[in-house]
Amino acid sequence: MVLPNVKLSQGIHVMHLFYRLDRVRWSGLQAGVSQAARERLEALCAANAERSHPRLCTYANMGGKADLAFFLLAAELGQLGQLHRDLEACFPPGVLQPSFSFLSLTELTDYMPTEEDNARALANEKLDPGSEAYSKRLEEMRHRMNEYRHYRLYPELPDWEIMAFYPMSKKRSLNDNWYLLDFETRKRLMGGHAKTGRKFAGRISQLITGSTGLDDWEWGVTLVAHQTDAVKEIVYEMRFDEVTARFGEFGPFYINLRLQPRDLWEHLHL
Repeated sequence: MVLPNVKLSQGIHVMHLFYRLDRVRWSGLQAGVSQAARERLEALCAANAERSHPRLCTYANMGGKADLAFFLLAAELGQLGQLHRDLEACFPPGVLQPSFSFLSLTELTDYMPTEEDNARALANEKLDPGSEAYSKRLEEMRHRMNEYRHYRLYPELPDWEIMAFYPMSKKRSLNDNWYLLDFETRKRLMGGHAKTGRKFAGRISQLITGSTGLDDWEWGVTLVAHQTDAVKEIVYEMRFDEVTARFGEFGPFYINLRLQPRDLWEHLHL
């Protein structure tokens, strides 16, 4: 079977998958079936272990909303779908019970700095537009923005211990309708939101993916961290930004511990 080739004009496809295990079915497996399943999963992970994509990461969910969590990235939609099905095929039939899933795309924000924004920032630095110092700072800004664009579209998230995920949308109700605000107001609010996030550099690495028209929420937020308190702190601080306090709507939060398949099996007593 040949799946249709569905690529994006820019960016990649992303999927978050959460499953419960049917422990009764698992306990009835014949000898060697569990090990064979783990070995199939190990091989699939090894074949999809690029820094950006294709990539498959395995997790144990903490808190009881699921048992297993998977983070999948692929450039082409059919490739992502095949990776999803190959993942499920690693397990014996009937033992995986879907708990939650989320399909999204990497994307650029509408509120990225423009050349006009750079010029205003340089004016505040009192640099002469014709000077070498001005040209150097402008080139630094452009380089930083090009890097931001690249890694937002083709992320290379660090392989840290914690992966937190939650879906979110912007409100569309009464006076708190995000989509009735003019662009400059939205840009100003998102600028403050981003400033809060930058305070957590080195503690949190995040990926915001778009899902409008693809899933039940408008964005997916993936946070990777070394410590759970960093996740708690950034979400808490963000609640005080007007863009979140007035317009944020959130789905379920999933906290997951990064484990390779062998450790995952041991942790879950499989």
